[in-house]
This record gives sequence, C-alpha cells and structure tokens, in this order.
Amino acid sequence: MGANRTEPDGPAVPTDLLGRRVSCDGERASVLYVGPVPPTEGLWLGVEWDNPQRGKHDGAHGGVQYFTCRRPGGGSFVRPAKVGLGVDFLAAVARVYQIDAEEVTSNDISFGPKKVKWGKITERGVGVGSEVGLRCEVNGPGADGEIRKTTPNVQVLDLSASLLSRWEDVSAIAQQLEHLESLTLMNNRLRLPADVSAHRRSFRGLRVLALNGCELTWPQILQCAPMWPQLEELSVQDNDITELQRPEGVLQSLRSLNVSGNRLAQHTVPALAALLRYGAQRHAHTAPPAVVLRGQTDMFPALTKLNLEHNNISEWCVVNELAKLPRLTHLLCHSNQLVSSDGNPKTANQLLIAKLGGLVSLNNCEIHHKERRGAEIDYIKMFGGEWLEAGGGRRPSAQFVSQHPRYLSLIAKYGAPEEGELKKPEPFALKNQLLKITFVFPDAADREPIEKKLLASMLVQKVKGLLYRLLKVPAADLKLTYTSPKKLGTEFEIDSDLKTLQFYSIEDGDQVLVRWS
Repeated sequence: MGANRTEPDGPAVPTDLLGRRVSCDGERASVLYVGPVPPTEGLWLGVEWDNPQRGKHDGAHGGVQYFTCRRPGGGSFVRPAKVGLGVDFLAAVARVYQIDAEEVTSNDISFGPKKVKWGKITERGVGVGSEVGLRCEVNGPGADGEIRKTTPNVQVLDLSASLLSRWEDVSAIAQQLEHLESLTLMNNRLRLPADVSAHRRSFRGLRVLALNGCELTWPQILQCAPMWPQLEELSVQDNDITELQRPEGVLQSLRSLNVSGNRLAQHTVPALAALLRYGAQRHAHTAPPAVVLRGQTDMFPALTKLNLEHNNISEWCVVNELAKLPRLTHLLCHSNQLVSSDGNPKTANQLLIAKLGGLVSLNNCEIHHKERRGAEIDYIKMFGGEWLEAGGGRRPSAQFVSQHPRYLSLIAKYGAPEEGELKKPEPFALKNQLLKITFVFPDAADREPIEKKLLASMLVQKVKGLLYRLLKVPAADLKLTYTSPKKLGTEFEIDSDLKTLQFYSIEDGDQVLVRWS
C-alpha cells in the first residue's frame, strides 16, 4: 500500500492515504486531502464523512479551500493517528470468525485434535465456506492468490460498510472466488474503474448484487454494468438516482430491480419501458409524449420483480409504461403518491391490478383470481363513461387509449359495460377519505386499543398530536408503525411526521402500533 512516513511524535503514516477510506469512532470517511493546515504543525487528513452531520465544514480553513465536499458541511480535519485504515480480506475473516490469523493462510485449520478444510468450518450454524459476512473494515484483497487458496468455496459474500475505495480491489477479491454468485456492497464509496472490461471475468458468475446506499447515479451504474454480464438481481436502493436511462447492451438478464428510496424525477420512470422507442429523440428533461405507443418493449426483457417504493410517483402514465415490461409479475410501490379519484387507497390498488395484467403480487400481497377479476370489471365500469365519450366501440380516441391501454382488451375479456353499470367517479369527499384505524400499544399491556376514524390526508404530525392528547406522552417521544391484515406479521415504519397516512398506504382497518421512549 505504499511506503510510510513517520510523524515527529507519532507512528508511521502510509504515503498513499489520498483517496483511501478510513474509520474513526465507528464512522466511515474518504480522505480528500493529506498535508499541513497552517498555523498548526504536523500532518492532517482532510476527510468527508459518509454521515455529513459528523462534519464541521466544507473543506476550507483560514480562507483556504483544501478540499471540496459533495455534501455541504460534511468535512473535517483529523490527525492520522485518529483513523483506522482497516485490514485485508483474510485478516478480516480471521477476526470475524475468530480463527488464528496464521492458520487462515494454510489450507487446513486445526480445531483441537482434528484438521478440517476451510469450507467445512461453521460458525453459528452458517457455512463459512459458502457464505461469508464481513461487515467490518476490509480494505483490500491482501497478498496475491491467498484468498483463492483459503476460501475457494465462497458463494455469498457481504462486504457492506467496508473500507474498500476502488472497484479494482473488489474485483481482485472476486476474481479469486470462482463460485461467487451473490455480492453485497451496501454503504461503500467505490471509485469507478478506469477499464470496466478488464474486470468482466472477475464477476462472470455473479447473479445477485446489492449496492444500496453507495451514493451512485444511474449513469454510474450503467458505466459499471458491463462488469456483471450474468446479473439477475440488482438492488440500488437509497442512492442518488434521479433519472433512468435505457441500458445499452447491459443488464439484459436482469430479473429483479430495486430502485426504492431514490429521488427519481417522475418523467424518467417510464424509461424502464418507453425509452427504447424514443430514447434518441427525447431530451432528458422533457415530459413523455401525450400519446404513447402500445406494445411491449425489449428493455429489461427478463425483469419480473421491480421495487419503486418511496419515489413520490403520482402519475398513472408511469404505471401504463410499466405494463410494457413483458415479464413483470411482482411490484412494490408503497409510499408513493398514486391516488384514485375517490382518494381511497384500496381503489388505487385496484387500478394498479387492472392496469398491470401480468401482476401476481402487489406490495408483497398475492393477487388472487377473484381479486383480479373484481378489479378489472370495476375498472371497465369506472372509465366506461370516458370510453363512450371517446367514441366507444373498438376504435376510441388515441388519447383514451394512451390513458387506458388495457381497456379494449378488458372489454374483449368481459364485454362492454352497459349504461346502467357505469360508475361515475366519486368525488374526493370527506366520507371517502375517512379511515378506521385501531391504535394498539404493544409495550403497554394495560392500555386498551383505541379506535378512531381519521382522514387519509391527515399528517402523521397531527396523528401524534392526537395521541399526545389521549396518552399524555410528548409527540417527540412517539414511534409509530402499522400493520395490515393483508400482510400479517409485518410492521411498516412510519418515519416522517410531514407525510400523510395515505402516503404510507395505510388503509381502512389497519392497526397503528404506538411505542414511546
């Protein structure tokens, strides 16, 4: 890792610190400056923290800009002696699995009188040989070839929150793990490789990749994608993805894509299906055309699972475009802004089911035949008036077809609606927004559940104010989650006071669990 230099009153300091990842008091940071900071003496490291709240400035001191932070206020100066530089892959394995470091570098590991192969070592019932979790300060591959000698059977590897700083180091590790199929790299900060094609062989068998919380943009992901020729599942949750562009010759074997928790610009979401047709003609910041061509797309031809949670999607035209993904069967879209005309979350779910004919699971709930049939028939009735106004028959207006691409196929399936069956859209009236919510108190067994009818548009902040009046517990101390009878055993977090109940897809009959510190 380069030669060392010695501080006057401290230990030797590596000369290649610039660009390295370091740890300090449990926090991770990237080194962006190495040198003096007058008028003080000695060597300083200018770092940008992964958690910007840990920082003190933007990289400037005394009127001099020593480095620049991506996040405002995320920088600090620290002494080299205060930071940890991590350990190599095998040293981390020895630390996590409590194996003697010298023994790790041999093919056989002694346990008492027995010698066992590395691939047979187990810890907490998990085969170390096939699954290795190193959520610690791994900084590189170590000596050439040693990983291949000692851990040849690894199939699932977790290197989340490591001190790796370059894709080249990840590649050097993966290249020695010939059976690697699943790789988790959450909460890392990896510099993009200079030559992507040089690392294609290292990840040739990779099927599952998680890059959550890595501050990546979609263009950067596409730039790296040639390294993963056989990738089937990709999770890029909680990154800096604001727009989606069509992948050119990459990610074609992808079956599952998770882009939840990003800041997607609404007009770019249809890119998942539509950009194939107008990618060369549309400007990146223009709205989708008023009339969208029907049919399927060969973009993401193998994609079956898509997670779009927490992306503030509010336009139903986005859903129409998703219907063009030829194999989409599972969709997660909790905590978006898709609203039906009556403001009822159940109606919104019906619309999703009716618009996406291939869907078998919505928000982790199986769609049964009876539910689909009901949703599709209600959809025909709900928009039957618009269909008649658009010309009815088999050739309604192009505008109607663009807004309701499945309508004609649903008529062919169930028959055209009669005038007496047509449903007029219900107004966004008070009665349609009321939700019957039961508040329960899992940590206070002596409290009886409380049932209330609340507006779907009610802010969580207001709900906490109501609970304060009922419980006399300060709103700031309240922590809320909710459960749905559709997904028994699962608690959904309510983590923002400034969102509405409707934003969290809370429905009539759900339970809100109330805890306090």
